[in-house]
Amino acid sequence: MKQIELLAPAKTADIGIEAIRHGADAVYIGAYAFGARSAAGNSVEDIERLTKFAHFYKAKVYVTVNTIVFEDELKEVEQLIWRLYDISVDALIVQDLHLLSLNLPPIPLHASTQMDNRTPEKVQQLANLGFPQVVLARELTREQISEIHKKCPQTKLEVFVHGALCVCISGRCNASEALFGRSANRGECAQVCRMSFDLIADGKTIIKDKHLLSLKDNCQLEHIEELLMAGASSLKIEGRLKDADYVKNVTAAYSEALNNVIAKHPNEFCRASSGHVNLRFKPDVRKSFNRGFVKDVSKPDANIDTPKSMGEPITPNTLLHNGDGLCYLDRGNLIGFRVNNADAFHPVKSIQYFRNQDREWDKMLCKTSAERKIFVTIDVYNDHICMTDEDGLTASVYIQDTFELARTHQTANIERQLSKLGDTIFEAQKVNIHLDKNYFIPSSMLGQWRRLLSETLTAERMKFYPLGRQTHVPINIETPISFEQTHDKGIPVMISRYCIRRQLGMCLKEKNALKKEKLTLKLANGTSFRLDFDCRECIMKLYLQ
Repeated sequence: MKQIELLAPAKTADIGIEAIRHGADAVYIGAYAFGARSAAGNSVEDIERLTKFAHFYKAKVYVTVNTIVFEDELKEVEQLIWRLYDISVDALIVQDLHLLSLNLPPIPLHASTQMDNRTPEKVQQLANLGFPQVVLARELTREQISEIHKKCPQTKLEVFVHGALCVCISGRCNASEALFGRSANRGECAQVCRMSFDLIADGKTIIKDKHLLSLKDNCQLEHIEELLMAGASSLKIEGRLKDADYVKNVTAAYSEALNNVIAKHPNEFCRASSGHVNLRFKPDVRKSFNRGFVKDVSKPDANIDTPKSMGEPITPNTLLHNGDGLCYLDRGNLIGFRVNNADAFHPVKSIQYFRNQDREWDKMLCKTSAERKIFVTIDVYNDHICMTDEDGLTASVYIQDTFELARTHQTANIERQLSKLGDTIFEAQKVNIHLDKNYFIPSSMLGQWRRLLSETLTAERMKFYPLGRQTHVPINIETPISFEQTHDKGIPVMISRYCIRRQLGMCLKEKNALKKEKLTLKLANGTSFRLDFDCRECIMKLYLQ
């Protein structure tokens, strides 16, 4: 049976803990350095706290060490990796193959999407180098994922299912470095793609001040079954800069959807971690930050009017609250406002409103919104009590005392007292009583046994945790010199599967295509980019002029 993991982002250790409570089988988090989101760094001590919590549920913690690393930093990154190994993180997500030359501890390495993992040949190469899990490029079709899986069946394929889409092929964006000296491959992306541009055709401005490179977001909720059938084994939610309410909601939504798919294929798939989530709300991904959702990640479209969150569309059945934030587009401009009096608000029928802040929803997610429990069965015998969890681990308490016969039936009280596991990670599914007589056992004694069983089984779960390890023999890999070191003007600053021509109805492959104009993008500061189109491969390239 194939284990499937739902992989959630963690800006902080506390957000990672919430992700696990809301259904994540694994989380990925950045350390204090060398992560592709420099604004989302964490101390080793905090990552250790998250790891201990995760391992109670057999959930995993991956740490991002996914920037390119310069020669004078190799010793520092090696020391960081050893510290992460010492606190029992499960794997590292890496980009720079120079790390393979280091004296690494036996910790699994996952190949970051920043390596540009688009083909079976690339994935096989990484598998040959010892990568057990590869993060695929965001823009692959399900057919391409299936082809990779068929040719590399032993490699676990990690697929992005939700969140922001980079306009560039991952790892192939040099715009931030070229313009501002802030490399996306060093965790300092300035998000040039979210800025506004003028589009110039043959020297004439045809579109002014639009977000022509700002893609809508990814949402694969309706396609999880197809992705699993194609060979995906890890479903990844983007968002290491997102706050707890986003992670709670989106993780819960995908966890429920994944459970529904697994219920349809119980002999093929199972969850990679243990535990059962009890939600106190109904997830809705439209309520969390989104720019609208793309229809096809292999041919993504942009929201050229705004890079900001649109939120959920307002319908006649939407219940508004005082303080809600609404927005709408007026001749291409995003207009936002606050609803001061929901009862008095009367929408204009010709306008499509969106709610990008739901006050009551926010209040609800600030509270405890989920709990995750490990199911246990408790068996009571004459000489001992045994607690067995859903993974088959057991803890026992041996009974030294002798008890008198009871005058009334004791079964209900014994079941009730032993089931009071509310403050623990456990939940009693069943209490089986195998006593040969109707003994009177004081509730205080039952409570003492219950606490001892819980403590023992908790410790047993930590010892049992199957920590994967992988030996590394240092090897030297020749890689091209990075753009950060050369600033070669002959290298595109962006390579993208997104196409401005297709977005604007100017695709040269279409029957009614316009003539092949010379197109240029221009920022407000005067910086210009020449656009080059490889129509055969459906790839757009931007060169700094």
